[in-house]
Amino acid sequence: MGHSTWRRSLAVALLASLPIGAYNSPAQAADATAPAPPKELRLDYAYYAPTSLVLKHFGWLEKSLKPQGTQVRWVFSQGSNRSLEYLNAGSTDFASTAGLAAVLSRANGSPLKTVYIASRPEWTALVVPKDSPLKSVADLKGKKIAATKGTDPYLFLLRSLQQAGLDKNDVEIVHLQHPDGRAALEQGRVDAWAGLDPHMAASERQAGSRLLYRNVDFNSYGVLSVTEKFEKEQPQLIKQVIAAYEEARQWAVAHPEETAKLLAEEAKLPLEVAKLQLSRTDFSKPLPGAEQVAALKAAAPILLEEQLVRPGTDVTAVVDQLIAPQLAGEVIGKPAVARAEQ
Repeated sequence: MGHSTWRRSLAVALLASLPIGAYNSPAQAADATAPAPPKELRLDYAYYAPTSLVLKHFGWLEKSLKPQGTQVRWVFSQGSNRSLEYLNAGSTDFASTAGLAAVLSRANGSPLKTVYIASRPEWTALVVPKDSPLKSVADLKGKKIAATKGTDPYLFLLRSLQQAGLDKNDVEIVHLQHPDGRAALEQGRVDAWAGLDPHMAASERQAGSRLLYRNVDFNSYGVLSVTEKFEKEQPQLIKQVIAAYEEARQWAVAHPEETAKLLAEEAKLPLEVAKLQLSRTDFSKPLPGAEQVAALKAAAPILLEEQLVRPGTDVTAVVDQLIAPQLAGEVIGKPAVARAEQ
């Protein structure tokens, strides 16, 4: 997409349209018991969530929330497992994770609500060293595979093994955080790695690692989630955050080169690595809906079969309980702010 610019700052135009109480219904406005906006809003950012980097870089959310006295604090997440740990522990108010990781967390008792789709990435695949003799997933039997438990790459690994007629007991899974998994692969300490961008793209470009197995359908969406309590108490604030994420998403779509440069700078990556990651990322569908629900339900059986959730858990019901599109719908359904070519 060619470069475009705003006649007025889209950040100011869109976010200024969200003053406190802007979306409140008459019933909400009359509710004097509704909690006041917090003094501090805590969000995570991650290299696997490019729009979080854009939003943090430009400070649009800070500007939006300043009039109501809410400050923003950013917390770095290495993976979905860390992001969910922070949210469940009350250290953050929003979590940037893979959709399937959010399903797993809710199924195991965390009262999450997914309120926004940040991206549709192909951010995980099974990776082997450049000189590996392995040719297929079936060849992984008896091999060591690095993965980060509770994240999309880990679940991708389990589904890939299952499709090849294997399960986790047929391999030796070495539990490592994503950067450590990459290092273990390149140092020859494991035979394969359930990779995650940008570490995966970096390993491809810098170490010649190759993707043993890819499957876009086994990649879940990048989502933004909150707790049920926060959703009930702060719907207006959630809409303001979604509006800011929409600003970041639209900027990323309109400025792919600049987005790649920003990702490269933040993650300390070569520009070619950032471009490879973003080439596998679709930012076009931010509203949670039937497509995401169907994709997450398709992965439900693996969670039960691998005993990642309590026996008897109705994972399809968990997905229905998790996805909450109403707030995003109110924001994204607003008329688009006019743009002008330079």
